[in-house]
Amino acid sequence: MEHDNRVIMASASDAEQTLSQHGKSFAWARRLLGRDAGHKAARLYQFCRLVDDLADDDTENHSADLLALRQTILDDIPHGHRLYSDISDLIAETDLPRPVLAALIDGLISDQDIVLVETSDALIRYSYHVAGTVGLLMCSVLGCRDTRAYAFAVDLGVAMQLTNIARDVLDDARMGRRYLPAQWVNDLTPEQIAASADGHSKTDIERREIVGAAVKRCLDLADIYYQSGEQGMAYLPIRAHLAIVVAGRVYRQIGVQLRAAHFNWHEGRQVTNKATKLKISMLAIPRLWSRFHGTRRYLGWLKTTPVHHDIQLHKPLRGLPLIAPVRL
Repeated sequence: MEHDNRVIMASASDAEQTLSQHGKSFAWARRLLGRDAGHKAARLYQFCRLVDDLADDDTENHSADLLALRQTILDDIPHGHRLYSDISDLIAETDLPRPVLAALIDGLISDQDIVLVETSDALIRYSYHVAGTVGLLMCSVLGCRDTRAYAFAVDLGVAMQLTNIARDVLDDARMGRRYLPAQWVNDLTPEQIAASADGHSKTDIERREIVGAAVKRCLDLADIYYQSGEQGMAYLPIRAHLAIVVAGRVYRQIGVQLRAAHFNWHEGRQVTNKATKLKISMLAIPRLWSRFHGTRRYLGWLKTTPVHHDIQLHKPLRGLPLIAPVRL
């Protein structure tokens, strides 16, 4: 048992390093979770990062490799895939839902081909696959067993991914990917979007404006899902509540800064500095009052009205694993 504990702690240490290097917004909020939940969250992030790096390797198509990992997870095959060891222990410890892990990998498999998102519904479905699923997985990691939290967890993940897409329009275009729906950008190709970023012609300027308007629509949509996501945070354990509020608001700040920059997506990625993160963290603390006043949850002897999730937000997700039954 002592040896097993050393292995887990070594794994957790590696995961913490991965989080601090690649997930600065989440690493900031992770400090609020405490040791045990924080380590588990870091281990989940590390696995997601490893799989994401595999999917983003543009030297070859990794669809077959990702499919093998997906099947290994669903069938619990101990040596079925080299990355399974990075998540199998966490599945056992926190009861991570295997169908949701599989749905996450499905989203990464879709990135292996040419990415040209056609509709806003397709955008929401993609965002669910690569980030809404992570919201659901975090419920297990954080010890949240209240099924009422799950729909809101999906929404927070979707919101963060929409922010990510708005921030990375140029980087994605240079990789041959366009996540902004064709309906929003007059069917511009990734190559046309990338070329317009540095162009000086009238056509380039017009295309930058078209994409800028689409970035605004993406952030407007993200705000709707952020608002829903925050409504369900009172269902989380209290430390997790504060940590996830901070994580969500720090990530949302990227969109705030993009708005302030007039949606100039071609001028470089937006980042949040430590001073901004500290300010956001301090402003998030009063949100804990929502657990006791207007929380719309049942908390011991304090009985208030439960939050009702807006089912319209999940209409594009019909048929996908949401854990809790949701009427669509």
